[in-house]
Amino acid sequence: MAKIGVYGGTFNPPHLGHILAAREFQRVLDLDLLLFVPVYLPPHKKLPPDTPDATRRLELLRLATEDVPFALVDDLEFRRAGASYTVETLRALRERYPRDQLYLCMGTDMLLSFDSWYHPKEICSLAQVVMAHRADAEESALEEYAGTFKKRYGKAPIFIPNDFIEISSTTVRRLLILGGAADDLDSKVYGRILDLGLYGTGRNRKHLPFDQLKQESLQLHNESRVNHVVGCSETAVALAKCHGANVEDAARAGILHDVTKALSGAEQLHLCRTHGIIVDDFLKTHTKLLHAPTAAAVADHVFGENEAVCQAIRWHTSGRANMTTLEKIIYVADYMEPNRDFPGVEELRRLAYSDLDAALLLGLEMTRDHLAQQGAPMGKDSMEAMAFLRQGKDVP
Repeated sequence: MAKIGVYGGTFNPPHLGHILAAREFQRVLDLDLLLFVPVYLPPHKKLPPDTPDATRRLELLRLATEDVPFALVDDLEFRRAGASYTVETLRALRERYPRDQLYLCMGTDMLLSFDSWYHPKEICSLAQVVMAHRADAEESALEEYAGTFKKRYGKAPIFIPNDFIEISSTTVRRLLILGGAADDLDSKVYGRILDLGLYGTGRNRKHLPFDQLKQESLQLHNESRVNHVVGCSETAVALAKCHGANVEDAARAGILHDVTKALSGAEQLHLCRTHGIIVDDFLKTHTKLLHAPTAAAVADHVFGENEAVCQAIRWHTSGRANMTTLEKIIYVADYMEPNRDFPGVEELRRLAYSDLDAALLLGLEMTRDHLAQQGAPMGKDSMEAMAFLRQGKDVP
């Protein structure tokens, strides 16, 4: 009796995290064969824009797995077409391998939605469910979940610690546009994507009209961040009109200021290396601030924005001494846009239209106080910005 793993997903695109997960499934379960089964059409979500057609997706997955000796890409869901239901795939595989043990391999995110799957109890009768979980997951929580799962479906899942790359295909698609995906993809896959211009990599995004810039950039955000970004851009425009700054630059800097915000700290550091950004010791340990320099680099290299826009994005989290009017506007707009709600924001909004420097100083001071409450230090650039404003110097 052979032990066969079934590893489903959109693999859109297939990345090194998928391959390392497959190797771990094979090692822990001692699999004779692992089938990569790409989803043709996910039943619970739409495929994202710029998804390649079925032929290209299969080609990329086969390239990604051709050096994995125990793996085989199975296109049965593509041949069946229509919505891809796991139970139907397992029924077909059970007919193909009637005497072998099937293991359905998945990640935590998929297992947490298992109750909403089509015929979950039958799935558990056809295959042993295997879940890769975060290595730091609490053992008691896993045991409790396993007990509940067994009562509901008759068989407990097998848990495998996830010590491989934690990255999603969504993030890889973003990094393909932002310029930092090479380390997350097999070189053959990466080269083929670029050769064919897949996932929007062949599109020229430099010097776009604002409406197109907005559309392109918002696709790089998590959905929960979109309202903030739009609010910041619109607020920046209003402040630019009030204080005589370039309105177009304000709109563009506002819409791009958080364009890399969805990336993790490790991914931010990787993007810094890609774009040649020097990271000091403070930023290495405060990676949440890295989205400012990486977004500025993306605004320059990907979207072709001018120096004033890029610098306004660069300093929108920390500020700096002797900021330009546009830099002040983006810092303050980010702080006070309409979706913000915290003690002191109304006073900041009032000051923003009457005394931009006072609003900027208030924002910096509130940040300092918030960090102090958390026992965290304030960065050198922010401290210098506050000192400069308190000196009362003329600022352009």
